[in-house]
Amino acid sequence: MLSSLGSMDPHVVGTANATFCATLMDEFVRLGVTDVVVCPGSRSTPLALAAAAAPGLRIHVHHDERSGAFLALGLALAAGRPTVVVTTSGTAAVELHPAIVEAHHAHVPLIALTADRPPELQDVGAPQTIDQTQLYRNVLRWFAQPGPPDGSDRGSWRSLAARAHEEAMGSPPGPVQLNLAFREPLAGTVGKLPEARHVGEQAWRRHLAGHRADQPDATMVEALASGCAGKQGVIVAGAGIDDHDGVELLAQTMAWPVLADGRSGCRNLGDHTIAHFDPILRHQPFVETTRPQVVLRLGALPASKVLADWLGHLDAWQVGIDAHGSVYDPHHRLASVVHAEPGALARAIASAVPPGSAYDSTHSNARWLRRWVNADAVAAESIRATLASHAEPTEPQIARDVLAAVPRGGVLVASSSMPVRDLEWFGVPRPDVTMFANRGANGIDGVVSTAVGVALATAQPTVLLIGDVAFLHDSNGLLGAAHRDGLSLTVVVVDNDGGGIFEFLPQARHVQRVTFEQLFGTPHGVDIGALARVHRATVHEVVEASDVAEVVGTATKAGGLHVVHVRTDRQANVRVHAEVNDNVAQALFRAG
Repeated sequence: MLSSLGSMDPHVVGTANATFCATLMDEFVRLGVTDVVVCPGSRSTPLALAAAAAPGLRIHVHHDERSGAFLALGLALAAGRPTVVVTTSGTAAVELHPAIVEAHHAHVPLIALTADRPPELQDVGAPQTIDQTQLYRNVLRWFAQPGPPDGSDRGSWRSLAARAHEEAMGSPPGPVQLNLAFREPLAGTVGKLPEARHVGEQAWRRHLAGHRADQPDATMVEALASGCAGKQGVIVAGAGIDDHDGVELLAQTMAWPVLADGRSGCRNLGDHTIAHFDPILRHQPFVETTRPQVVLRLGALPASKVLADWLGHLDAWQVGIDAHGSVYDPHHRLASVVHAEPGALARAIASAVPPGSAYDSTHSNARWLRRWVNADAVAAESIRATLASHAEPTEPQIARDVLAAVPRGGVLVASSSMPVRDLEWFGVPRPDVTMFANRGANGIDGVVSTAVGVALATAQPTVLLIGDVAFLHDSNGLLGAAHRDGLSLTVVVVDNDGGGIFEFLPQARHVQRVTFEQLFGTPHGVDIGALARVHRATVHEVVEASDVAEVVGTATKAGGLHVVHVRTDRQANVRVHAEVNDNVAQALFRAG
């Protein structure tokens, strides 16, 4: 083997490497890929050069592979099409793992091109060489390792790229890895590319017979319509809904409330939207006297644990509806899971409801819906009044002000932990704002990088609401962000000097304070503003509660990279949340 390798013409090897990579990039462009994130390295040289030379590709260079992968994830999340991320071999490829896990669980199309050493350098102590074939086991839609290109395999190159794209965009979408070994020399001259298919065709396609998520089965629709007819029901709307008008039609037809989170796109359904379901469902008298017979869960579950527990204890017929057939049922209460686009199925159910069982002015569901709508109005006013009584910045009010300050048509990215919850529980609905969050694995990893990717993909003013620990966890996401063309990103950091969400958990009550601070509170003492200035961000230090919305509004109008730093107190935050929820309960009690 060694003698045969020694006889290989370096020019032939270099040309094969360059032509293979150029073919991959050319095919990706033909299939609609627009963005490639390149993390610098040596073994990935032919991939990086091909990406930089490919017409139609936008290149984003990132020094940190972990942050770079989340940048790619943000681009794909907002654009709805695969982003390619390129790394060199060894631990560089390992750094992609968190983003690939998130892409798997969140159904985000991602194509990882991990460069590798050739077979003769495996298991012999070669530097920067590890087993890259099992790095992302069980979270990939597809894996391929074609071996070092030598020109004899050129007929398969376009098919390899086309299948990677098709698998990433499958049902459900998700991550794909091509583990690509290259021999030296790594820089070479691009030769003639293999023939491309006709315009609109690709070299590989999976054909699925029968079911289409956007065309619900008639028999299934009839069964669901029959099961819903004449019942008091609730629609729970989470992420993953395309046809929002279909959800509204069903809600109007049945006179059912829609408990919608910010990512659903369904918080603008007029009298049917219940935006403050979390504090409402904390009020036991309401829960005990307001029991649905049917629950349709559309898409992913919202973040609220209170909502999830309520669903878990209902004696109701519950059906999950998801475009990819995913199961969101931690309490094992679903009677069935329907593989269909939720909005399209909702529209079909509304059209199939038997005559006389839909909503009219005398139907009992009018009283059912009115009870929910009145409770939401009472909760909204109680939340507003309670938070307005605080002169100091409070985390629920910060969330409300940040959401209110996003420009019309702008984008809001919510970090996991408290920001996504505060927006869901207390935010005033903004149908003219698109919201994203990494809620696949629900982690705080890579949130800054994801927001940068979302801002670049949408080309709209983007605001990120994030806690201090999550910000520090991915401060490398700001590497080079200030110099990225067209970026308009305002990062609002709620800084309570540690892990604020742990203050709400039993650990805060049952663990000695010193130990709690050491293991869970974890104060860091980092000067967030100083760190942001290192990355050339414009920093705004906010002290007065009334200044948050104005500062965010000013920053988004200016464009570029801004960090808005707001300090809060962890224990005070728990008290404010309790005060809000107690006041909502009292207001609901008074309202009857």
